[in-house]
Amino acid sequence: MIAKAVIKRIFYSLVVLFLLITFLFFLIRLAPGNPADKFISPKLNAELVHQTENSFGINEPLHVQYLKFVSSVFSGSLGISYTYRIPVEKVVLQFLPFTVFFALTSFLLQIFCSVLLALFSANKINKPVDKLLAASSLIIYAVPSFFTGVFLIYIFSVQLNLFPSSGVSSFGNESFTWVERLIDYSLHLILPILTLSLSGAAMFYKYLRDEIEIEYQKPFVRFLKSHGYEEKVILRKHILPNALNPFVSVAGVELGALLSGAVITEVIFGLPGMGRLTLEAVLSRDYPLVIGCTLASGVMVIAANLFADLVKAFLDKRTLQGGVLQ
Repeated sequence: MIAKAVIKRIFYSLVVLFLLITFLFFLIRLAPGNPADKFISPKLNAELVHQTENSFGINEPLHVQYLKFVSSVFSGSLGISYTYRIPVEKVVLQFLPFTVFFALTSFLLQIFCSVLLALFSANKINKPVDKLLAASSLIIYAVPSFFTGVFLIYIFSVQLNLFPSSGVSSFGNESFTWVERLIDYSLHLILPILTLSLSGAAMFYKYLRDEIEIEYQKPFVRFLKSHGYEEKVILRKHILPNALNPFVSVAGVELGALLSGAVITEVIFGLPGMGRLTLEAVLSRDYPLVIGCTLASGVMVIAANLFADLVKAFLDKRTLQGGVLQ
């Protein structure tokens, strides 16, 4: 049963991936202009213009272009980047590792802080401390990430000079020892990770805290208390597992968004991630690179949601019968 449900969920994810590829193909074709426009000069004669367009395959029938596009995607060949002059997949693989590391670090920090604060508030619901945390989380979540990033740079980089304001390493760090290099990388990433994590941690905390409050109001909690169960046991074994199930769904969406690239944070701090690469590809009209970045981001989102569904099934076996994996 478990294997069948997992295979079915993976199949659905592949269907979504195929639909993403199809949507991406037609979206590029519907955009104004075409890839050949960047290489066509008014001084070229009609024959050279025709040859240039033929080299991009845009004069072929639409179904032929589509089949070639799907074939190239599944073969891992997405063309040559106009900007970097190397295969798109190589460009993406240069930026993808940083985004994965950056996103996972921020995601784990968000989860850790939010769960810790939610458990702290669990026994203090509607008390002054809980109300203060709830109000603070809403304020932090409402603040735009670009404002948070600029504010942190102004305080900790400009005024206090504690952390670097951009980049991932100092100039000339090749001469550093591995310990000094590790410290240098860490110092450069503290402010970006804080910028990316604050709003997510506030959202997770509020969501989990509200779910815990809802669980506390259910009849089974009063039943367990009447039978002498300790508050800690009820929270750990009954309330928290029930509250985590919907929380995991939100976490899966957030993880997918982080893995697809944090454009604002990466641009503010000058980080070599997928978000910044996508923005540069769009601005330079590097069509093959735009396709590669979009496809990579889509795969990340699909994978993150698939992972969240599998975690939910692990936490609650009932989802195998009629829930997320069906």
